[in-house]
Amino acid sequence: MIQVSNLKKQYKEAVVLDVDHLEIPNSECFGLVGNNGAGKTTLFRIMLDLVRATSGTVKINEEDVSKTEAWKAKTGAYLDEHMLLVYLTPDEYFETLRKIYGMSVADLELHLGKFSDLFNDEILGKKKYIRDLSKGNLKKVGIAAALMGNPEVVFLDEPFENLDPSSQIRLKKLFLQEKENSNVTFLISSHDLNHVTEICDRIVLLEKGKIIRDLREKAEMMDELEAYFTG
Repeated sequence: MIQVSNLKKQYKEAVVLDVDHLEIPNSECFGLVGNNGAGKTTLFRIMLDLVRATSGTVKINEEDVSKTEAWKAKTGAYLDEHMLLVYLTPDEYFETLRKIYGMSVADLELHLGKFSDLFNDEILGKKKYIRDLSKGNLKKVGIAAALMGNPEVVFLDEPFENLDPSSQIRLKKLFLQEKENSNVTFLISSHDLNHVTEICDRIVLLEKGKIIRDLREKAEMMDELEAYFTG
């Protein structure tokens, strides 16, 4: 379980995040939506201990992320291309991660096989550095990397952004398959309301750093979100 308590991030006089309480149970597919500047990425970065909170705590399976390291071994994330080793080719990058995670060659092949449709023969075996990939293909590499090593929790920021329609549909199918076949807790921040409402069990709406909606009824998610964003 992920527990957020009295979490605040402040830059001088500006409070950019103020979350009193948030709990995300194991195996939930959690969606985070909001307009630009709502605090979505800041929340994820604090939860991953990439940015320190002004006050409050984040715990992943009872471990305070700002005080321990063990939780990192079971947590995957892709927020942006700065999390990649861009001077490697995708093949070299996945091989490096294979060794870090202690995976066998067969395990890596099995893992990457799940992404064959999404990769669309554009990623592997091309001898092209990650830094030279399109933004959409960067995203595909990052998502595949985030799911390596059998993580229990995976954070993804705007996973559908920069993907063409075919790739978005393939990624959505991949998420639905992962939900069905594993117990991974997904945290997904997205501007794409259609995809996020389809794959997520629950959606939290953030506005000016505060939670203003916590939607758990699948049938009502899209109606409530459309009413908010068009109202």
